[in-house]
Amino acid sequence: MRAVSNKEVLLLCAAILIIDLLAFYWLQSITQLIGFDWLIYLIHGLFWFFTIGLVSSIIILKIRLDRIHPQRKHLLITSLYGLTVSSFIPKVIFVIIISVLFFTNYAFSQKESLLVIPIVGLFSGFLPFFVILHAIFRALYRFKVHHSKIRTQHLSEKTGRLKIVHISDLHLGSFNFRYHILERAVKIINHIEPDLILFTGDLVNNFAWELKGWSEVLQKLEATHGKYAVLGNHDYGDYSSWKTEELKQKNFESIKYFYRKIGFRLLLNESEILDFKGTKLGMIGVENWGHPPFPQHGDLNKALEDLPAADLNILLSHDPTHWAEEVVGVTDIFLTLSGHTHGMQAGVNLKNKQWSPIKYKYKHWAGIHKEGNQYLNVNRGLGWLGFPGRLGMRPEISFIEILPKS
Repeated sequence: MRAVSNKEVLLLCAAILIIDLLAFYWLQSITQLIGFDWLIYLIHGLFWFFTIGLVSSIIILKIRLDRIHPQRKHLLITSLYGLTVSSFIPKVIFVIIISVLFFTNYAFSQKESLLVIPIVGLFSGFLPFFVILHAIFRALYRFKVHHSKIRTQHLSEKTGRLKIVHISDLHLGSFNFRYHILERAVKIINHIEPDLILFTGDLVNNFAWELKGWSEVLQKLEATHGKYAVLGNHDYGDYSSWKTEELKQKNFESIKYFYRKIGFRLLLNESEILDFKGTKLGMIGVENWGHPPFPQHGDLNKALEDLPAADLNILLSHDPTHWAEEVVGVTDIFLTLSGHTHGMQAGVNLKNKQWSPIKYKYKHWAGIHKEGNQYLNVNRGLGWLGFPGRLGMRPEISFIEILPKS
């Protein structure tokens, strides 16, 4: 995550205070219905205790940020992020709804606010609060398998189906060394019995120390024909200040070495041929390719230059914008796998309908996409970053079956 300026912190604190002042004004219309003065004072006191505590914590964290160990810093930031979101959004909704109800009632009936208005307003605030709590404490690690089937003439009946598990965006630092959580995902993946496990980057948030102890978990991933990976934008250490360039490079080399430790072939603008039951698979991987401000290290031409003819080419590229820019209609790559978007960790999935605010930034942000005879799968991410929750956008394990055309 990029550094937040003092101005941005002050604007955030000002926004929290303004919304809380408005929320408190309407809260009094509800607490005046309570018959016990001591209870009213208690509710009002707790309201402002939480607000002042939250704002003070944000300011203190910003002042002391550079003196806090990165591991503890990440935990504090995400905890405050979760508290801020779970407080701020419900209060905004509460203020908007109760204001609209009150002024609508006043404009059309010219009467005092009805009892139902503060009750509806209160409900409108509590409902999103509990939804956000569910996103943080329940949905964050409810791993979901998204199963897709693709048919192609590139596979014969003799070859049979190719089973691919695609995972992305682990952000291991966000798990805070709770190894047992990710072990559940490993068991789900191994139960699929995949031929290939393909990982499309963002192994860490920023630092190699996040990898401590994780090799014992990730070594357990099993695939009959191989495990491949590429780097994501967070794997380069660009989101932190380094005392020297040598320290940054050492961090980067440690992250690359970790892939060898867990049995993954890391493709750095490289490719190779993999034999799958007599079918030649072209396994291609590029370094992070993205539009600014994301680093542009990917070189597809370099990755393809020494690749012999293959029956079916598969590309691993972290950022899904790469597919439309350099793959579709230009190459013979059959399947591209990406991640990066996380589905914004918030959205709506109803049967075949899906929506997330991230769609206004990325045309292809989740699931399978097809143009001509070329496919893209965008994984919603197995880990998380920033907001410690997932709202309607559960952590994903993509299970893709490539089948011969019948």
